[in-house]
Amino acid sequence: MKKLGLIGFPLTHSFSKKYFQEKFLRENLQDYSYELYPLENIQQFSQLLTQHPELIGLNVTIPYKEQILPFLDEISENAQKIGAINTIAIQNGKKIGYNTDYEGFLVSLQNFLQDEKPKKALILGTGGASKAVQAVLEFLQIPFQLVSRKKGTSLLSYEELTPQIIENASLIINTTPLGMYPETNTYPPLPYESINQKHFLYDLVYNPEFTLFLQKGKARGAKIKNGLEMLYLQAEAAWDIWKEI
Repeated sequence: MKKLGLIGFPLTHSFSKKYFQEKFLRENLQDYSYELYPLENIQQFSQLLTQHPELIGLNVTIPYKEQILPFLDEISENAQKIGAINTIAIQNGKKIGYNTDYEGFLVSLQNFLQDEKPKKALILGTGGASKAVQAVLEFLQIPFQLVSRKKGTSLLSYEELTPQIIENASLIINTTPLGMYPETNTYPPLPYESINQKHFLYDLVYNPEFTLFLQKGKARGAKIKNGLEMLYLQAEAAWDIWKEI
């Protein structure tokens, strides 16, 4: 049996296990299984591999997409540029890190925008998922501004977001866990009254389907999209890596 799984903490929000179990059933892949491995801290990663020597691959989610880097033997060129990992392949004891979030988000965003090209974007959050989003916007040549809870070098705080800034950024992407199950009553503190029908709101959160961030945007006439398509796309890109092992 070839084992795959997901590491992160907590993992109550994850659809990955269900997705891959259904895929294995549908495609009659009887030699594979997929499990959730909630790690309270990243130091438990080595112990996990010792306990489950049959693991050939892992997905990585919040909060370990950056913390996992020192534990890997090799990192793909793309993942190195991004500085975050969401997929690991384990072959002959060698742990190789990849970032399939990049591919998933690129295709999903292009499907969302169609032929529109925003003049500016706001990226909410600065974690591992944000890094893949930043790389995609750089590739698409869409200028962006990072927004975080605290002001920093090249970072705006939420308090600094004026109606003018919101009006000028027609694409707003939430890469934070705000609104994710079970904390579904949370949302990024934006001046939502400045959002209109020219805006595109993309939320990497996919559980629930419509976060308060998306609901508030839709109420103002914005086009909205959640991260479910991105999840499927990045999962299939990860599978393309694992099936070669």
